[in-house]
Amino acid sequence: MADIDDIDRTLLNRIQSDFPLVERPFAAIGQALGIPEAEVITRVQRLKHEEVIRRIGGNFVPDKVGFVSTLCAAEVPADRIEDFARVVNRYGGVTHNYLRDHQVNVWFTFIAPSMDEIETHLAAIRRETGVADIHNLPATQVFKIRAQFDLDLLDN
Repeated sequence: MADIDDIDRTLLNRIQSDFPLVERPFAAIGQALGIPEAEVITRVQRLKHEEVIRRIGGNFVPDKVGFVSTLCAAEVPADRIEDFARVVNRYGGVTHNYLRDHQVNVWFTFIAPSMDEIETHLAAIRRETGVADIHNLPATQVFKIRAQFDLDLLDN
């Protein structure tokens, strides 16, 4: 685990779901935490560099903005996983890509303006990688939860 102090924990808790939409968000966060804006920026940059923070940005409900989403699962031979992941990750609509310990071992989410576009991309991935077993599993109903990780619960 990365070396995270109490200020980092508080900062990470704050920016997960309560990122201020103001002209100088890091100044606003700093004010709330009692630290200077420059320190907030330095800490965020370090946490990003250490891969504690993957990204900072908005999350949208795909269908509310005219997009569709699906979960894909692929059966990828062990010796082709890295190449397969590299090809899949080139697509801007891929939001997550995970390796699992299972016969169906690579799972990724895909968002696009239409299911036809997703199917076109999946066909291209099949052709380029030679992996034929890619399953398209679109949601029939979404049960959204708020994923918030309380870092104060971790042992220091």
